[in-house]
Amino acid sequence: MRLLLHACCGPCALYPLRVLLERGVQVHLLFFNPNIHPLQEYVRRWKALQQVAQALGVPVICSERYDPAVYFRQVAFREERRCKLCYILRLERTIHIARHGGFDAFSTTLLYSKFQKHEEIRQLAEDMRGSIPFYYEDFREGWSEGIARSKEMGIYRQQYCGCLYSEAERFKSMLGP
Repeated sequence: MRLLLHACCGPCALYPLRVLLERGVQVHLLFFNPNIHPLQEYVRRWKALQQVAQALGVPVICSERYDPAVYFRQVAFREERRCKLCYILRLERTIHIARHGGFDAFSTTLLYSKFQKHEEIRQLAEDMRGSIPFYYEDFREGWSEGIARSKEMGIYRQQYCGCLYSEAERFKSMLGP
């Protein structure tokens, strides 16, 4: 099976890649994450994913270069639904590339993170898939393994999902009461 795997970053790709490659799945990674902000963070995550792809011999596609306006246009004035809108944005691009690239299925490393809305991602992907199958697997069981492996490899590990809003939430306590 040829699978297009949307990847948010290198560390989150490690465990799903190991599992899929051991099963003989031919994986291509897709880096499409206009939610990542600022540019320096985007570059760190892109380089980390390239490092993982090279180490595991997996091709990686970067759909577009840094353009956070794509994300901000999607979520502006709808910030309370930003995660769902961000998932839709990235899944739409993944499905489009999978369909036009002749892939047998698509999936996402967002299913690895304990911090993402797992069931919402799964349901959205199922609902949006159209003619291309969605490959579902709960990769969260490999959370600890992925963390350990990324540390062993010296891969950049981020501290927030990537969007400006989550970075602000991360530092909210610094502002005081």
